[in-house]
Amino acid sequence: MREIVLDTETTGLDPKTGDRLVEIGGVELINHIPTGNVYHQYINPERDMPEEAFRVHGLSAEFLSDKPVFADVARAFVDFAAGAKLVIHNAAFDMGFINHELRGHGYDPIGNEHVIDTLMMARRKHPAGPNSLDALCSRYGIDNSKRTRHGALLDAELLAEVYIELLGGKQSNLGFGDDGAASRSASTGPVGLQSGARAKQRPAPLPSRLSDGEREAHQAFVESLGDNALWHKYGS
Repeated sequence: MREIVLDTETTGLDPKTGDRLVEIGGVELINHIPTGNVYHQYINPERDMPEEAFRVHGLSAEFLSDKPVFADVARAFVDFAAGAKLVIHNAAFDMGFINHELRGHGYDPIGNEHVIDTLMMARRKHPAGPNSLDALCSRYGIDNSKRTRHGALLDAELLAEVYIELLGGKQSNLGFGDDGAASRSASTGPVGLQSGARAKQRPAPLPSRLSDGEREAHQAFVESLGDNALWHKYGS
C-alpha cells in the first residue's frame, strides 16, 4: 500500500480570497514504512507575503520570487501523488489549497476518498487532546526540536512518525517484522504475559496423576516385551 504523508505552507488561510500555496512537502510510505522517496517544492505565489504568514514559515516574497509557479510543477506533483492515499493533518485546509490550484490549471481535484486525516484519527484516539502536530510529537516522544518554524517537508517527516504511532506504533505488525525471531521472542509468549515477561515457576511440582497400580501395570507391560523390544533402544 502506497501513501504520501503531505504538508503545505501558504500565504494565508483561504484560497478563495487570493491566498496561494508556497511550499509542498511529501514523504512516501510503502506499507507504512518510509521509502526515502520525497517530494519537495517551493512555489512562487505571484503575490506578496503577509506578515502573519511569514512569521509562521519564514518564506518571504523575495525568497520565492525565483521559484516556479504552480503551473510549472503541477504535473510533477500529480505524478508523485498518483495512486496513493494522502495522509494529512487537518486535511481540509491543505486539500482546499491543493484542489483550488489543480482546478485552476485544468487538473481533476483529489477526492476525499484518497485522503486520510490524521487530525481526525488523533481526536478519536485522544479525545481530550491537545492534538496539534507539536502536541502529538510530545505525546509520542518524537523529536521535533528542529521545528522552530513550520516547513512543509520537515512537518511531513514528523507527521509520518506520528501517523505510525496513531496506527499503533512500530510494533503494529505484532512483532513479525524484519526483526524475525528476535521480535517474536520479545513480543509473544504464553497468553497473559506482557512483552519480555518470564513465566513464574510453581513453588512445588504438581502431584503425579498415576496411581501405584498403574505404574506397576506399565512396568509389567514393558517387561513382557522381551529383551529385543524396540523400547530398550530408547529407554536408557
